[in-house]
Amino acid sequence: MSIPRGSQVQKRFSSFMRKGLLEVPSPTEKDWPKDDENDYVFVDLGQEVDSLPQPYRMINKMVNLLFDKCWEVIQERDALRDVEFSRTQPTTYPPLVENKLNKMPNCMAISQDYVFIGGAKGFSIYNLYNAKQIYIWEKLKVDITSIWATDLGNEILIAPVDEMGIARLFYFNKDGLFLIKAINEVDDASKQTTCIKMEISQGGDFAAFLLQGAGDIWLDVYKLPKESWLKEVEHPQPAINPKKKVRQPQPNTLEPVTSENLEMDMNVCFRGDIKLSLPVHIMKIKPPKPITGTTFKSPLEVFAKVEDYYGLGSGQNHFIKDSQWEQLAAIFLAPHGKYLDKEWEEEPPSMATFHFLLPSSIITMPMEVKGPSGVACVLGIHWAGSHNFFLYSLHRTLKDKVDPEGVWPCAAPIAVSQLSYTCTYLVLACEDGVLTLWDLAEGFPLGVIALPKGCSCQSIHFLKYFLVHKGQNMYPESPLKSQMKCVVLCTDSSLYLVTAKRTQGPTISVLVERPIKHLDEAICAVAPVLALPGMLLIFGKNGSVQLMDVAKPQIICAFALPRTYHLAVPWKPLFAVSVQHPCFLLRGDHPDEIESDDTKNIQDSVFYFNLEAYPLLEHISRNHSIPETDMTENMAFAQVLPLEKRCESFLQKRFQKLEKKVKEQEHWTRLRRYSLLLQRENFRK
Repeated sequence: MSIPRGSQVQKRFSSFMRKGLLEVPSPTEKDWPKDDENDYVFVDLGQEVDSLPQPYRMINKMVNLLFDKCWEVIQERDALRDVEFSRTQPTTYPPLVENKLNKMPNCMAISQDYVFIGGAKGFSIYNLYNAKQIYIWEKLKVDITSIWATDLGNEILIAPVDEMGIARLFYFNKDGLFLIKAINEVDDASKQTTCIKMEISQGGDFAAFLLQGAGDIWLDVYKLPKESWLKEVEHPQPAINPKKKVRQPQPNTLEPVTSENLEMDMNVCFRGDIKLSLPVHIMKIKPPKPITGTTFKSPLEVFAKVEDYYGLGSGQNHFIKDSQWEQLAAIFLAPHGKYLDKEWEEEPPSMATFHFLLPSSIITMPMEVKGPSGVACVLGIHWAGSHNFFLYSLHRTLKDKVDPEGVWPCAAPIAVSQLSYTCTYLVLACEDGVLTLWDLAEGFPLGVIALPKGCSCQSIHFLKYFLVHKGQNMYPESPLKSQMKCVVLCTDSSLYLVTAKRTQGPTISVLVERPIKHLDEAICAVAPVLALPGMLLIFGKNGSVQLMDVAKPQIICAFALPRTYHLAVPWKPLFAVSVQHPCFLLRGDHPDEIESDDTKNIQDSVFYFNLEAYPLLEHISRNHSIPETDMTENMAFAQVLPLEKRCESFLQKRFQKLEKKVKEQEHWTRLRRYSLLLQRENFRK
C-alpha cells in the first residue's frame, strides 16, 4: 500500500528517464555510449509512490503478510484436495444392525454370543446378532465406567466397575444372573478404596484387582471357585440369614429394579436369592520399597536373606551403604543439578500392569507345587517406572509371606507389557524403545529388537500367526510353535509389525508412517480381528475406521456410521471386537443431541458391523485355513512346522518312495517271469 505523489502536489511533472541503472562513465570520451531514443522512457513523476509513515507502514506489512499466509493455506488446501481426488478411496461399508439405547453407553464387552453394555445405574445384556435385549441390571445410583467379560465355557464371568471405583463379580449362564461379591465395598465410606484396574486369568480361575486408597496402592489376588459355582447353580440353596443386620443405604447401594420396559429374548432373571461361594483372597502385593542403604553387616547376611534364590535381582538385598548412595547423588548433581528445578525424589508408583502366566519351563516353581495344565500358576507384574518384572506364585494362601519367586530385570524402565491371547508369548517394551520377545511355552527369548529412533511404544497387539498361501492370508490347521506376530502402536501414531521365529531373529516393518502434514489422519487406536487372518482395525483421530491387511500392507475397506451419527470423541472411540466372530461394535452419537441440554431425550446407538456380510471380506472369512497336507508339500511352509511334524513328513515321504520302488520292482519281476514263460512256450512249439 502506498500514496501517489500526485495526490500531494497539484502540479504534475514529467521527464525522460534512461532505462536500467546509471553507471559511472569511463575517463575517455571514446568509450561513452551513444544516445539512442530507445534507451529512454517517459516517466510521469506524479505517479511515483512514497513510502508510508509509521504506524501505517507496519500495518501495511502485517496486511501483506496475512495475505501471503492465506494464499499459502489456499494453495495447500488445493493441493490436498487434488491428492484426495487422485487417491483411490477404499470401499466404505455401513453397519448392518443399529441398536438404539435410551442411555449413553460408557463401556462395552463381548463374550461368546452376548454383548455387555455398561451405562447409567448398571449394565445391559444383548444378543450379539439380533441386538435384542436379554436382561438389564440397574440397581445402582452411579454409572458403570468399565466392564470385563470372561468366557468360562458355558458360563460367563462379568466384572463391572462403577464411578465410585467398586468392582463386582457376576456369574451369568442360561439360568440367570448371579451376584457373587462386591470386591472392595465397605460399610465405612471413609475407608472406601478405588479399583483402578483388574484382570481375570484365562479360564477364570484367578482374578486380580489393583486398588488405591488412603494414599497407598496395592494388588489383591483372588482364587475363583468355579467348580463350586457350577454345583451351586445346579442345586441352588436360598441364602437366608435373619441375624444379619440391615445396612443403611449408601450412594452405591442396590435398588429394586423394574421390568416394565424389558425386552426378554430368553428366560433370564436376576437370582439374588441364591448365594454363591465367595472368591478366596490369596495374596496382597504392594509396590517394592525404594532402594536405600543396607542394614547388613556382612555379605553373608545378604546371601542368607535370599532363600532359594527367589527374588534375586530385585535390588532390595544389597551391600551398598548410605554414604555410597550420597556420593553417587553428589556426582550426579554436580553437572546436572542446575537443570533441576527442585530436589529430585523418586515418586512412588501409581500404576501397575499384571498378567496371569501358564506353567512353562521358563518359570521356576517349587517341586512340591503341581497344578493342572492350562491353569494359571504365576502372576507377572511390573510397576510404573520400574526396571523389574516380578513373578509371584499363585499357589499360596493369605498367611504365606509375599515374596517374588522370580525377577526379570531390564536395562530401562518397562513402559508397556502385553501377553498373547494364548498366554504363550510375552513382550516387554522399555522406555528406550527396546522390545524383548519371550516364548513362555518353550522357555527362551525369541529375540530383542529396537523401534526406530525417537519412537516410544504406546500399545502392543498380538496377531494370530498366519501364512500367505496363494496370495491370501490363512491360518495353519495346527498351531505353530515359537512363531509370533504383533503390531506395535507408537506415541507418534506410527505403526509397526514385529515378526519373530525360533530359527531367525525378530524383524520389524513399517505399516503406517508418522503423519507430518495431516495430523488429523493420526492413528489413535488399533484392534486385531482374530477371526480373520492378518486383519487389523485402525481408528483415526478424524473419526475414520479402516481395515488393513498387514501382510501387504494396504487398506482393504473402510466402515462408516450413518450420516446422522458421528463419533463424539474420535480420538478415544468406544468399540468392542469379538474374539470368536468376525464382527465389532461401535458407538455412534448425534451431533445435535450432544449439544442439547435435554439429556433425558438423548438416544445413542451401538452399531454392529459383521465382516462376513461384506463382499470384499466374504471370501476371506470362508477360506482362511491351510490344510496340513499343503503345508507339508510346500517347502516354504514346511520350514515353519515343528520338528516333529517335519520328521514325520520326511519319514512318510521316504516310506512312500520305498513302497513305490518295491511295487515297481515287483511289477518288473512279474513281467520278466511272464516273458520267460512265453519264450518257453514258443520254444516248445
